[in-house]
Amino acid sequence: MSTATHQIGWKTAAAIVVSNMIGTGIFTTLGFQLSDITNTYSIFLLWIIGGILALFGAFCYAELGSYFKGNGGDYIYLKETYHPVFGYLVSWISLIIGFSAPVALAALAMSKYLSAFNYTFGNGFAIGFIFLVAASLSFSLKTSSRFHNFFTFIKIAFIIVLVILGVMLSGSDAGNSLKFTDSWQHEIMLPAFATSLVFVTYSYTGWNSASYIAGEIKDVQKNLPRALIVGTVFVTVSYLLVNFIMLKHAPVSQLAGKEDVMGEAAGNMLGIGFGKIVNVFIALQLIATISGYLWVGSRLTQAFAKENHLWRSLAVNNKKGIPVRAIFVHAVIASVIILTGSFKEIFVYTAFILQLFASLSISTVFFLKKDQRKIFKSNIFYIFPAVFLLFSIYILYFTLVHNPKESIIGLGIVAFGLVLYVIDRKFFKNCRTLKS
Repeated sequence: MSTATHQIGWKTAAAIVVSNMIGTGIFTTLGFQLSDITNTYSIFLLWIIGGILALFGAFCYAELGSYFKGNGGDYIYLKETYHPVFGYLVSWISLIIGFSAPVALAALAMSKYLSAFNYTFGNGFAIGFIFLVAASLSFSLKTSSRFHNFFTFIKIAFIIVLVILGVMLSGSDAGNSLKFTDSWQHEIMLPAFATSLVFVTYSYTGWNSASYIAGEIKDVQKNLPRALIVGTVFVTVSYLLVNFIMLKHAPVSQLAGKEDVMGEAAGNMLGIGFGKIVNVFIALQLIATISGYLWVGSRLTQAFAKENHLWRSLAVNNKKGIPVRAIFVHAVIASVIILTGSFKEIFVYTAFILQLFASLSISTVFFLKKDQRKIFKSNIFYIFPAVFLLFSIYILYFTLVHNPKESIIGLGIVAFGLVLYVIDRKFFKNCRTLKS
């Protein structure tokens, strides 16, 4: 059988990019931005910059994925380019922050949106639901696929219907947050603009899925850039329209500092009853986010566990070939995260550390020689990583200065991973000594 039959076209690849990106961030972060940034041009600029950075980052990962044969993602890029300690750390961060924290955030957001029914769905509900999804992914690949695909379909369909309704319906009596003045020129110079970008870049997380699908795409040199451009442009336009809808249908006073911002806008837009239905659909599409992160995260954790003694027990499959231990470890870590921080705290340190390690991974592209690049042959290519890294430094600096507590929590998790690396290497060395 031809290997081409096992490869996907650009449309499927674009769909994967889209489903990986759209998640918790777009339905929760506008309230945090509006606490300091209120000009509509400023808000739109944040999301356009986020889309450009996602696209540039994805182009870099596409080259890295093609060169390193698409296996291992960040782990391989950092391990092979710099030092094994960086590969270990990025795997540790994937275990604790990269895949577990987004699960925690999605579950917390679900609880917040469902609370519109005059019943408090607290941390217990969020944790219970995480374990329910984890259990649903433990039966078989077929069951997991059906479960994930169903909720991914709800996610995409919901976004499209929501955008059409929000654009067509006239503004509510409650007022709006639209502000098209020259104040954006002042706002984009504020430190708050940079710290708002950390929320935005998190919302675009998923562009690095390119590194996992590069080896499975037909005619990768042509189809991968096309998939990335189409997928990222679709997400960027969707994000702009969703933000426009929220700004159009609710005043700043109703949105600022809130997490369930779409619920607030939907209540004004459709009335309290239909607004609650929107809340239900937001909660349902977040199930796909939880499912996706538990699914992919467990596979990466399993691969990481096979190479490191301390984590070897997480590499075990059940009889159906599912890495159940890894799935439930992510569920446990997500639960601990929920119990140890507020939504905003978790969001900030997660976004900060993910941006830091994405930047380290992107920097490895400078070590690729021109004849080793398979997709972008021109040296204009270096604009992509250069722009990405400059914005990353800008975002990371202001986040560290203005959110020191959350940044230090994130860096503390990295430092703990460094300690575990030293222990793991000593354990490995002692095992080899005993065997010899």
